[in-house]
Amino acid sequence: MKIEPAAFTAPARESLAAQGVHTLLVQFTDVHGVAKGKLVPLDQLDAVLRDGAGFAGPSIWGTALPRTGPRAEYYARGDAGTLQALPWMPGVARIVGDGFVAGQAFDACPRQVLKRQVARLAERGWTLQTGIEPEFFLMKRQRDSARYLPVDDADRLDKPSYDLKSLPRQAGFLHALREALEAAGLQVLQIDHEDAHGQYELNFLHDEALRSADHLMLFKLAAHHLAEQDGAVFSMMPKPFANQPGSGLHFHVSLWNGERCLFDDEPQMRHFIGGVLVHSAALCALAAPTVNSYKRLVVGESLSGTSWAPAYVAHGPNNRTALVRTLPGRFEWRVPDASANPYLATAGLIAAGLDGIDRQLDPGPACTDDLFELGLAEIRRRGIGLLPQSLGEAADALEASALMRTTLGETLHLEFVRLKRAEWIEYARHVSDWEHARYGAAF
Repeated sequence: MKIEPAAFTAPARESLAAQGVHTLLVQFTDVHGVAKGKLVPLDQLDAVLRDGAGFAGPSIWGTALPRTGPRAEYYARGDAGTLQALPWMPGVARIVGDGFVAGQAFDACPRQVLKRQVARLAERGWTLQTGIEPEFFLMKRQRDSARYLPVDDADRLDKPSYDLKSLPRQAGFLHALREALEAAGLQVLQIDHEDAHGQYELNFLHDEALRSADHLMLFKLAAHHLAEQDGAVFSMMPKPFANQPGSGLHFHVSLWNGERCLFDDEPQMRHFIGGVLVHSAALCALAAPTVNSYKRLVVGESLSGTSWAPAYVAHGPNNRTALVRTLPGRFEWRVPDASANPYLATAGLIAAGLDGIDRQLDPGPACTDDLFELGLAEIRRRGIGLLPQSLGEAADALEASALMRTTLGETLHLEFVRLKRAEWIEYARHVSDWEHARYGAAF
């Protein structure tokens, strides 16, 4: 049963006020996966739930809204189920907003894009559960440079995964982050040092797909705030260091019909995976959406011995070198990196999986080999595809995908391709220090 704002507002406002909350943080997510919003007095809760907080539409990346007329206004209409006091911002509660323009759900709002795909699942009586695993770096700005360095100068092991010397040195931040997330309703499962200098991972409990995406944005809000308090920089840059692994945003995925896991049925999971593999090039643009992403999605040695990131379109049982790692009752989608917009990546994943189920797509034979050790000739002999190797290639694949055009909607599809192609061209035209060093006096 839908709760009308008027029926919900008074008790919610009283409960929040009793917790010392006086202000709402009305938050939405732009096309780049960045949290945006404004502060609104708590006594405006009814208006936020009914109409939303207003923003200048063309000031938001990816909307393509005009500067004049009724469609110039973007409203983030609060979802009552997301209302939550923020322990790291005393007196403030977050509410997640869905985009509305001219009184209608805005087709180019990333959260609305995901809600449309969730609705397609609901029509079949299904839900998708995702466990999103964010990896991140704790950094500091290098003096007199645009570059960043690990915040911990002593974090220098060649193989730093699970290091219990450097992990305790960041215990203050990591414990504060865990406590903040738990106080905000997330169940934190584990925290570890990852395979690059200054890199960590925090896992929280899986949930329904929309809620998982909301949780990821909550995690980012908390981590940015708490790192800044410590004088550090929280970074979800996919690959800050050329000789070390990058940060993934792995998705553990399961499909449910009520209490029954449909992925316990092997053909159902195979067809879903088949769709993910068939649409992997276009999905890459959503899951790895930056120039820097494609420095992670390569096969090659790193300081620790491996990149941990897929480059080949394959699936296999507990195979971390494949794009899809299969496990009992679920699979792990290993393409997404830390810069991905969780709403758009999840929406694309659902659309691809449903297409696989509807067309009964076959993902091909499972791969049990270490793909990082196979030569390119053997990869080709087996007919294993290669993921896009640049943002430009991924943007081309997204532009050509009829399925992703339908999934994103015409407006967002055009805007996403336009923005990402512009990002790629700007990078391609940039003259780097490497070029100066290699060519400056060479000829």
